[in-house]
Amino acid sequence: MSITVIYDNNPYKAGLETGWGFSCLVRGNEKVVLFDTGADGSKLLANMKKLGISPGEIDMVVLSHIHGDHVGGLPGFLKKNQNVTVFVPQSFPRDFKKEIKRSGAHVVDVKESIKICEAIYSTGELGSDIKEQSLVIHDKRGLIIITGCAHPGIVNVVNKAKELFKRDIFLLVGGIHLYIKSGVELKKIVADLKKAGVQYIGPCHCSGDKATELLKETFKKNYINIGVGRVIQ
Repeated sequence: MSITVIYDNNPYKAGLETGWGFSCLVRGNEKVVLFDTGADGSKLLANMKKLGISPGEIDMVVLSHIHGDHVGGLPGFLKKNQNVTVFVPQSFPRDFKKEIKRSGAHVVDVKESIKICEAIYSTGELGSDIKEQSLVIHDKRGLIIITGCAHPGIVNVVNKAKELFKRDIFLLVGGIHLYIKSGVELKKIVADLKKAGVQYIGPCHCSGDKATELLKETFKKNYINIGVGRVIQ
């Protein structure tokens, strides 16, 4: 299995475009899954082309939450491939879902945790203010969690995954929205992630520089540098 970062504001591989937002591709399971689409469809598609990813190989799209930096690339993508199932939190606007259906794609509303395909699940819609779903992949070494922004709180997301699947967290990757947190809050959150048993971590997008440095110090060799073009095998 591999996770390829297609869209992020952090650079990693030369020649790829950065931009505020997040998108990654999960390959190697029953289906090929695109998680989030970044903010801009042309940038998303350009990076996919340079990474050797064909829009036509994607079977499913999972959108974490309604913010433009995570769903903005969807219309451009759907012009290239409408033969997909798009999993969206139930709280998404009706008009947004209608546009997806109008493109020819199939829409699945997600409220509770559901199976996306073999070994890949949604946490279900979490949070109250900004509702969001995260992706959970079953690996022989534990759970892999991929987050868009983790607006419901990254510790809450991790604990929910553990509660749902009764397994430890092997890898946590994605945006974890800590750039607005104070030093004291950051230390507690990082300590709670360690306490929850997260083994490897790869923060990006909205995680913030201070949080990234603290996570790097805390997780040491188990910290993974993430940016556009990074492939995690």
